[in-house]
Order: sequence, then C-alpha cells, then structure tokens
Amino acid sequence: MLAARTGAAGSQIAEENPKFRRQSGLSTGGKDKSPKKASENGKDSSLSPTGQTQLRARQLALVREVEMNWYLKLYDLSSEHTAAHTTGMPHRNLGKSGLRVSCLGLGTWVTFGGQISDEVAERLMTIAYESGVNLFDTAEVYAAGKAEVILGSIIKKKGWRRSSLVITTKLYWGGKAETERGLSRKHIIEEIVRAMTHVINQGMAMYWGTSRWSAMEIMEAYSVARQFNMIPPVCEQAEYHLFQREKVEVQLPELYHKIGVGAMTWSPLACGIISGKYGNGVPESSRASLKCYQWLKERIVSEEGRKQQNKLKDLSPIAERLGCTLPQLAVAWCLRNEGVSSVLLGSSTPEQLIENLGAIQVLPKMTSHVVNEIDNILRNKPYSKKDYRS
Repeated sequence: MLAARTGAAGSQIAEENPKFRRQSGLSTGGKDKSPKKASENGKDSSLSPTGQTQLRARQLALVREVEMNWYLKLYDLSSEHTAAHTTGMPHRNLGKSGLRVSCLGLGTWVTFGGQISDEVAERLMTIAYESGVNLFDTAEVYAAGKAEVILGSIIKKKGWRRSSLVITTKLYWGGKAETERGLSRKHIIEEIVRAMTHVINQGMAMYWGTSRWSAMEIMEAYSVARQFNMIPPVCEQAEYHLFQREKVEVQLPELYHKIGVGAMTWSPLACGIISGKYGNGVPESSRASLKCYQWLKERIVSEEGRKQQNKLKDLSPIAERLGCTLPQLAVAWCLRNEGVSSVLLGSSTPEQLIENLGAIQVLPKMTSHVVNEIDNILRNKPYSKKDYRS
C-alpha cells in the first residue's frame, strides 16, 4: 500500500493484497446510509449513536465470523490454521476496506538502514512475523531508500509468502533532485488521486492512504476520487500517543463514519519519551542524542517535557497494578481505541520489540475504569461534540 505525505508536515523529520481482497471495500464508507434512511422513513431509532455503533460493530463481527467459517470449511481447514489463533495477534479491518491488518505493525523509521544493523533488522522482522504481525511500514525517505531495500531483502531471504504480508510505504521526500520528490506526475506519475488510482490499476499497489494530512485534505481527496470515478484513500497514518490525541480521537472518527477512512497510528511511545529512558536526562545511546534529532532533545528538556515526565511517573502505579511496563500500558492505551486499525511499533532491539508486543496481553485489562484513571492523570482528553466510539 502507498501513502502520500504532505510536504509541510514531513519537513520536521526527515502491497500486495491478502488472497481474498474485497474491491467493494474501497467505497463502503461513502455508501452506508442506512441510519439516515431509517430516520427519513419516520422510524425513530431507540438506540443512541453509541448504541448504533456497537450494534453495527457486532453485525460486522458476525459477518466476518460467517465468512471465515465458510472459507475454512471450503478448504477443509480449522481455526487452528489462522494466524490470529496460533499467535494471539488480533486483526482489524483497515478503515472500511476489506483489508485485514494485525493490530500491531512494525515500522522502520530511524532503525532500518541507520540505527541498527541488517542482522538486527532481520531479527526484528522475524520476531514480529512469528508473533502474528503482517503489517510492515517503510518510506522512500527512510535512510535514503535503504530501509525499503533492507525490508524487501529480508522478505525474500525468509521466503515468506508475499500474499500473507501488507507492506506500506510513503512518497514525497525522495531523492535530492527537484524531480525526485514531491507528489507530481514526474515523481509518482501524476497528481495525487489520479496518480494513486493509476498505480493501483497497474497492479503496483492494492490500496493507498495518506500520511500527516489534515481532515480537510483527506475529504478533498475523497471528493475528487468520487467526482472523477477514481479510487479514494482508505486510511490516514497519524501520530497518536498519550500526549497527542486530538486528530485520532476527534477528527478521524468523523472521517471513518462519513467516508470509511481508517487510522494507522505511529509513535505510540512518543519517539521514546514514554519509554522512561528520558526520566533523568538524555542517555548517550538514545535517539534524542543523535545530531539530526536535536528537535527531540529540545522537546524532552523543555518545560512541557518535564511536565510529561511527571505524568509518566503518576501513570507507573497503574502499570504496576496491571502487571505490565509503562511502554506496554501506552501501546495498549492506543489499541483500546477501536477506531485505530493498527499501531506501528518502532524498536531498535529484539528486547524492546518483544516488550512492546506484550501490550496485546494488556489490552483486555484496559477497562473503562482504567482508561478514566489515565485520563484523570493526563487531563488532555480532547472534546468532541459527537461520540463515535463504541
């Protein structure tokens, strides 16, 4: 899958589809008008908006269960053959498309081709794959293109079935020449929506999404696609963690319900800030100590950064009570938002990745009471006029 990035947002820091992809999933979001039709016919619904969302979620879950049972019976298989059963990794739909992705994915920013060796990169991908992760994210700008090459080389070496993986990459910051970056036809064939439609029609990708776009820009892309009979985006890749909530919790839910765009989130540990490693300053071996990440160091040592560290200390007792680490709590907190299709993890060591993958075991413990406790400490819950969450 391809994702188009915006230039302004990206300046601060440097697929083949599963076997039974549903083409109709691309336009599901814009055509589901059943609640509206019910009201137009004068039938008052006894369910609140939240109740209707919960009912819809249960109906979709039932449909998926029926489809899975049909597939398993057709090929004389059992549930034990599915990745979700053997690994315990939950999978979710990417937006309202039919594409199923692991709720945790592995990102390659900073690490692949830069912070870690190729051998460590292979180890990380192996751990992720064997843990049920099918989503791997990269970008042409990561390590000047090396990250994409390393990712592809590892997949080839391991002999993993390409149809079992979802690979996402991002375009904009390409080469050094003016014609090697941006979203022009010269770079990716034509202007964004038409270009992405062409790429999909040519079989070079199966879906496309956006990265760091505003809600208005995403809506405009969708409108253009519908107007000219082209393919709209299916997801937005956005930053989401304990200290960054507005976009994913307020703006994207509305887009999901209106046009079916899902959320793929990154930096669940806020570039390592939530890991606890910066509680007593900036360690020499950390990402914030790198020359090109001076902006991260400044954020950590700022007044706001110190306030965040104090809040993390207040969250530690909750993590201890749940029997998990603070990073696991933070990742599980992201996953508790059912509007998030997948959370991308970034790890530089196998130990970090294994720890973060353990958040799956913490997710069932994220009750409304625990979430409210966290909200009371953070005191940054964004206000939304509409409650789209189930």
